[in-house]
Amino acid sequence: MKKNYVIVGASSGIGLEIARQLQAQGENIWAYSRHPLPAEMEEINWSAFDVLQPEAQLENLPEVVDGLVYCPGSINLKPFLRISPNDLRKELEINVVGAFQVMQQVFPRLKKSDAGSVVLFSTVAVQTGMSFHAGIAAAKGAVEGLVRALAAEWAPTVRINAIAPSLTDTPLAAQLLNTEEKRLNSAQRHPLKRIGTVEDMAHAALFLLSVQASFITGQVLPVDGGMGSLK
Repeated sequence: MKKNYVIVGASSGIGLEIARQLQAQGENIWAYSRHPLPAEMEEINWSAFDVLQPEAQLENLPEVVDGLVYCPGSINLKPFLRISPNDLRKELEINVVGAFQVMQQVFPRLKKSDAGSVVLFSTVAVQTGMSFHAGIAAAKGAVEGLVRALAAEWAPTVRINAIAPSLTDTPLAAQLLNTEEKRLNSAQRHPLKRIGTVEDMAHAALFLLSVQASFITGQVLPVDGGMGSLK
């Protein structure tokens, strides 16, 4: 039987790849993003949605949601003393408050599934101290705390986990990978000597959504080429 999946931030990068892989499996997908999906995915249920709009509502949700993936994120790397309060607020709005509001809207429908699952995104920079990452590490650290708190509160009805990538080849990271030298240097920082791809992250997300992960909740899965734990 087909399952119903909601993807927020589905128009590019990791969210788009997750939508593509779920579509290839024949699942029902409700996609939400600021920009429309590519033309070849026009049969997917798409609605405009901006997480930075106060009280933004997810329209046309299905009655039952089997899986939710929240993909909006940010890469705003600055020295600590150059991070303004507004910079930090925006990081928190995108990564934490947006996820909070989306999950509050979708949770009643997740409870109606016999195997509801949520996937959020953190970053390797939470557990591995990195210069110029204070803002995003603070925001994603809050995401990890939210995952553990909700895993306890929602068990055994709904599972929730997060993925913690290292730098991944997405439009969001384009400025950090816009020369061959930058790409090579980034690859060399990983023990596996390559940059993460959207396919890497989507495969991990689909696993956490699936029945194969039915005994996993409250976890943060590193998908970082070994960067966070190896030297």
